[in-house]
Amino acid sequence: MIYPKITESRMVFDLNGIWDFRLMEEGEVYTGEEQEGKNMLAMPVPSAFNELYNGREFADHVGNMLYRRTITVTEEMLKGRLFLRFASVAHQAQVWLNGTLLGSHQGGFLPFSFEIGKVVHVGENHMAVVVNNIVDHTTLPAGRLVRQRFPGMEEEVHNLPNFDFYNYSGIIRPVCLYTTPSTYMEDISIQGKVNGRFMWKIKASGKGSLNIRILDPEGREVYASESLSVDESGCLSGEGQIENVRLWDTKHPWLYQLETMFVGENGEKDCCGESFGFREVEIRDCHLYLNGEPIYLKGFGKHEDSPIRGRGFDLVYAVKDIALLKWMGANSFRTSHYPYCEEMLQLCDREGILLIDEAPAVGLHTGFSATGMLGGKSNKTWEILKTGDHHRQVLREMVERDKNHPSVILWSVANEPASEEEGAREYFAPLVDLVKELDPQKRPVTIVTYEGSSPESCKVAELCDILMLNRYRGWYDTEGNLKGAAALLKDELERFHLRCPDKPIMLGEYGADTIAGFHDVNARLFSEEYQAEFLKVYGDVFDALPFITGEHVWNFADFATAENIRRVDGNKKGVFTRDRKPKLAAHFLRERWSGLKKG
Repeated sequence: MIYPKITESRMVFDLNGIWDFRLMEEGEVYTGEEQEGKNMLAMPVPSAFNELYNGREFADHVGNMLYRRTITVTEEMLKGRLFLRFASVAHQAQVWLNGTLLGSHQGGFLPFSFEIGKVVHVGENHMAVVVNNIVDHTTLPAGRLVRQRFPGMEEEVHNLPNFDFYNYSGIIRPVCLYTTPSTYMEDISIQGKVNGRFMWKIKASGKGSLNIRILDPEGREVYASESLSVDESGCLSGEGQIENVRLWDTKHPWLYQLETMFVGENGEKDCCGESFGFREVEIRDCHLYLNGEPIYLKGFGKHEDSPIRGRGFDLVYAVKDIALLKWMGANSFRTSHYPYCEEMLQLCDREGILLIDEAPAVGLHTGFSATGMLGGKSNKTWEILKTGDHHRQVLREMVERDKNHPSVILWSVANEPASEEEGAREYFAPLVDLVKELDPQKRPVTIVTYEGSSPESCKVAELCDILMLNRYRGWYDTEGNLKGAAALLKDELERFHLRCPDKPIMLGEYGADTIAGFHDVNARLFSEEYQAEFLKVYGDVFDALPFITGEHVWNFADFATAENIRRVDGNKKGVFTRDRKPKLAAHFLRERWSGLKKG
């Protein structure tokens, strides 16, 4: 998948801005023409819709919503091919243009596009997008649709997520039009090795010729190919060698540029570029290695979450978050619990931040409640959930989109599934194999598990290249007893190591809810002192175990969740407040990570 950029052969037109918007009634069907008398609201795109207008009924609307706008097309735009691209729509979209249904897409965190040259005309064109925000037993993330009737009231519909973050929805990432020649490149794959060897693969729309060249981080040409013939399959691959290559790593994120020019049989040229790094990731000796050197992951689980915008695209917060990560001495984070926007990955490539790229597979546990915690007895999760086909789809889309990013060092197939239940291995084994088959770089793959999936009960540990465990000893159990929590944690980590002695282990989540400004001399629960002491105790356990290869605190910043008595205005486990003010724990981690000698 080629990110839309202006080149010598391509134009990009921004469709972000104020669109018309309204909530749709249950059972209402959109047929390409708007009904008379429907009042439309102003809605910024991209953004989540939920927090922009007052009223609980608006914020917690369940079902469909309608977005509309006009787009202007010129004769120049129709000389080749014209595509309409959505970076993501949460969670399902139907796209209409001039009364014609272009198609639909399921999944709220990955891009999709339609070729529209035969549907549009020169001048104004009318576009509509029907967005659906329901999460259920067929979607990723997963949830439940519940209907309730109270005495004397009409039936109510509630959508309860199986996950502990707010179900922000809408057109949450950028929308654009882009052009290509009539014969064009459809996909570029590129990777670089530590010895300067690089491998590439191009998929074009037909026969033609191809020229490639490599530019170094200063823009100097260091490699150029001869003209290469592309047959009717449209696919061509090759490799080359660069001397004195500069490696991409966390301290020196050197980026090279692959420039490609495809000339179709009709003589049309298509030019594209792709940034990449020379680096290698491997697991050996029970450790994670980057470019042959052991690397210890220091960082967080995060969310794309900010006030008012919700999960809406926000480059300002993205840059701020990376700056805060570097201030703390962190080197990594997980895109919990969904693939983040492409621009964040590009920023991490540039800044040398390591990423665990996670599929939106959260809530795959029938015992989880709307805050992501166990709210009932699990009941044959892998028989009840019908997410398998969709899970394969999103993994394909995620790897296709993110395969070239040097910042991506690890794939996460799911977060906290019912991995202790019968059927888990049968569900996940084909998915892990699929990711490894799709990824040209064969990066490590993991499944992030929760406390109910113990060393004795976990069914998926052997499928993972690295064990990522979410543990909350000292919070959800042993609360307030940090000595006991540390003993339980160390014992469990050692038992996992006995089971999988060749696999490195890291904590994918650990943390404690903390109210900013609440202090206690005895470090009681919810105080800033308790959060800092909690993190210190966990760190002492990690430092005592040589097979631990990383620590990701939950969470980077406070974030919104479903309304629940377990949550006071959201999840407060952030070491920063939602508006990125540091708690005491942020200063503790800065001191710990800046002085940590591992990796």
